Amino acid sequence: MSNHKDNSEDKAEAIGYVAGGAVAGAGVAGAVGGMGLAVGGTAVAIGAAPVVAAGAVVGLAAYGLKKLFFN
Repeated sequence: MSNHKDNSEDKAEAIGYVAGGAVAGAGVAGAVGGMGLAVGGTAVAIGAAPVVAAGAVVGLAAYGLKKLFFN
């Protein structure tokens, strides 16, 4: 069973991965610019916020994979 210190270190590391993913998502949104999704003859604009959120999710997934393989 882990102690409180290890738990807070894990949280800090997870937050770092989420923040890194969000920054990467912001970078992608900035580099690509205006994006859109076209399906069935309709198109919807995609702003930066969903791309940043997707980056945060990918960062958290990377943290989970790291914990899976290295702990």
